[in-house]
Amino acid sequence: MLTFTCLTFNELSPYTLYEILALRQEVFVVEQSCPYQDCDGKDLQSWHLMGRDEPGKLVCYTRLLPKGLAYDEYVSIGRVVSSPVVRGTGTGKILMNKSIQMCRQLFGNQAIKIGAQTYLLNFYRGFGFCSTGEEYLEDGIPHTKMILV
Repeated sequence: MLTFTCLTFNELSPYTLYEILALRQEVFVVEQSCPYQDCDGKDLQSWHLMGRDEPGKLVCYTRLLPKGLAYDEYVSIGRVVSSPVVRGTGTGKILMNKSIQMCRQLFGNQAIKIGAQTYLLNFYRGFGFCSTGEEYLEDGIPHTKMILV
């Protein structure tokens, strides 16, 4: 059973921010061997969706960005991450469904654009995202732009 909370940057406690950054670094920097600038200035204006397990440990997270922050004409979901301890349990699907639902609640019924790691295209297609065909390298990892209308 997961419990979700969604907070603005200013509502995050220092401890919660530390948990988020630690999870993002565990997966994106260490596991994927990809040194990159995680703190890109966008966290300050984003919403932070956190999924916790029964004991209260942060096990999944997304960053929800209002229109104009990542893409001029789109809201966005970014920094989609699940802890290795919950992989294969359906947590990622629950996280994405909740992220889409929260985007609709926070920003209205607007199209959502993401920069998906290319190996995850089929995962995101399962939620209705369609590839724009724009593949690019981000920090040495192939990504593809996708849109959900």
